Amino acid sequence: MNAPILEVLGLGIAFGGLRAVDDVTFVAGRHQVTTVIGPNGAGKSTLFNLISGAMRPRSGRVVFDGVPCTGAPPHRMRALGLGRSFQITSLYPDLTVFENLRLATEILEPAGRWFLPVRRSRLALERADALLRRFELTERAGSLAGALSHGEQRRMEVAMALAADPKLLLLDEPTQGMSHGDTQETAELIGRLGREVSVLLIEHDIGLVMQISDHVVVMHQGRKLAEGPPDAVRADPAVQAAYFGHA
Repeated sequence: MNAPILEVLGLGIAFGGLRAVDDVTFVAGRHQVTTVIGPNGAGKSTLFNLISGAMRPRSGRVVFDGVPCTGAPPHRMRALGLGRSFQITSLYPDLTVFENLRLATEILEPAGRWFLPVRRSRLALERADALLRRFELTERAGSLAGALSHGEQRRMEVAMALAADPKLLLLDEPTQGMSHGDTQETAELIGRLGREVSVLLIEHDIGLVMQISDHVVVMHQGRKLAEGPPDAVRADPAVQAAYFGHA
């Protein structure tokens, strides 16, 4: 069995008397989709911040691809191979779709080439073109990012998170605010991605979670309530009571 891509061991942080994340332990499998679910305020996004280095945990450890990296800053985590999208869309709305992707892919170029003319950034240009095709954004390459539909913006943000070819992709509610059609397309996209790159996902759409997840972690009031295969988690009485609202 392959070693997991991510190990979260007893991770915790408190804000005053509030234990936002409290002794959470789980692993994310390599080339699998691991989904974190839970009610609003369960601590899901805070957990992502602790893993990605946006916050430093007060307790516990993070091991990424076999490397201990607890509290490492985001740029260090990115260098190790972690990519992330956020719950709130974070694009450059006054730049074109291609320009946004081109900026995101610049990290692939050696540091000594960062200030050369754009046309000489061969690796970055090739990666940006490949992402345009993969995410079906080629026809929108010259459009301003701010003019895209909400679904296209969310899809583009996933493309930008993939720009540096990460080993693990953290996606924080990528379908939030999408139409049913866009949600289904994004679900299919994430399912395909999970066979090529490891995915750690926060998602509120339970139908989507059951459809694409290999493993599900349930959080409630900052703690891990349950984990396991999707069907087993959904059938768990404690999960039904805390998350679905019935025993």
